[in-house]
Amino acid sequence: MDKEDVLSVIKEHEVKFVRLWFTDLAGNLKGFMVPEDEMEKGFEAGFGFDGSSIEGFSRIQESDMLAIPDPKTFKILPWDNGEDVAPVGMIFCDIHDHEGNPYDIDPRHILKKSLRKAEEMGFDEYYVGPEMEFFYFESPTDTRVIDHGGYFDLTALNLPNNLRKETIETLQRMDIDVPYSHHEVAPSQHEINLQHRPALDMADISIIYRYVVKEVANRNGVYATFMPKPIEDENGSGMHCHLSLFRDGKNAFFEEGNDFHLSETGRQFIAGILEHAREITAVTNQWPNSYKRLVPGYEAPVYLSWGQHNRSALVRIPTNRQGEEHATRMELRSPDPAANPYLCFAVMLRAGLKGIEENYQLDPPSTDNIYEMGPYERQEAGIDSLPGSLGEAVYHFENSELMRETFGEDAFQNYIREKRFVWDQYRQHVSQYELEEYLPVL
Repeated sequence: MDKEDVLSVIKEHEVKFVRLWFTDLAGNLKGFMVPEDEMEKGFEAGFGFDGSSIEGFSRIQESDMLAIPDPKTFKILPWDNGEDVAPVGMIFCDIHDHEGNPYDIDPRHILKKSLRKAEEMGFDEYYVGPEMEFFYFESPTDTRVIDHGGYFDLTALNLPNNLRKETIETLQRMDIDVPYSHHEVAPSQHEINLQHRPALDMADISIIYRYVVKEVANRNGVYATFMPKPIEDENGSGMHCHLSLFRDGKNAFFEEGNDFHLSETGRQFIAGILEHAREITAVTNQWPNSYKRLVPGYEAPVYLSWGQHNRSALVRIPTNRQGEEHATRMELRSPDPAANPYLCFAVMLRAGLKGIEENYQLDPPSTDNIYEMGPYERQEAGIDSLPGSLGEAVYHFENSELMRETFGEDAFQNYIREKRFVWDQYRQHVSQYELEEYLPVL
């Protein structure tokens, strides 16, 4: 839609208020609400706000920001608030500085820059299909589960099944396609898949998805969380990302007759992902808790390798249905659903494009279960590992020229500062485990 379409829909559906949405650098949803009669003026001039109070944004002496609504993203929120309550709309915004220029630290802008890089290299579209897992708990203050199901279980789990059903129906009312959903491996862990879309659309949809999952849960008296590893000794929640590039309307990763139907471009892209995996991990896995998930034995990838059927590898090539061109893609298995999708999709793209630019060569695929290999075997096979903590990940990020270029200098420095602060807080915390384990004996 363009702005005239949006204004027409607002009038037709008697929308009285519109929520303006954007995210901070960490991916937390931010926004404010305006009356519908302000929207026409807002499309032209934007809406001013104080950016100094947004995590990772401007300094206080440069605090004036503008939120510019993107008409293509307008939707009516589908909540049934009763007959006497008018519908409410939502729309994503691009953030501009006080002079009207795109704001360098806006995550949406950072993704757009990466997409322009792909266009300059001749690629029409960058598709992303994330698989975002989450947990349902009785409340946000503990981890009491609401079911004890396992992977693909179809037992009579009335509450979680109804929650998933209501969530899917809500997403569909917002024109968001859901191919399927299912119970995941851990108790009370679930997944609702999203149909692959162009990266910017999918980043917006990922924010909506997280909002809807939580809102539906809250309306039903339970709590949904995208925390990567909330339960000890159970699988954590991942966000496996399926990626592909298109050129002239055709899948640039596909080549008939090649192994895995994978073109040279696809192999170079995967090689770029593997080469720069440690540098992008501070973005794809941005919290200290993310690294409680990235340990061997819980179906989370740790080692830098690739394969087709090998789910212990970092990158997997899903099996095509009879070599269908559109289905050829790579799956990166390390990201988690607590990442900022704009930044996550941007860094994955730039790592892959670097592999294409520099003609990186892809090593042979790994066919062994890497978790069962010893350190010497992995060393002999040339298999390295992801960072083991946020602190280590930030070190690799900070020393990456590719990440500096992807973010831009201001966003790059702000992101490092924010993640160092989070890591320092975590390092200083004395956990209950330490008290129980060491206090009686030390």
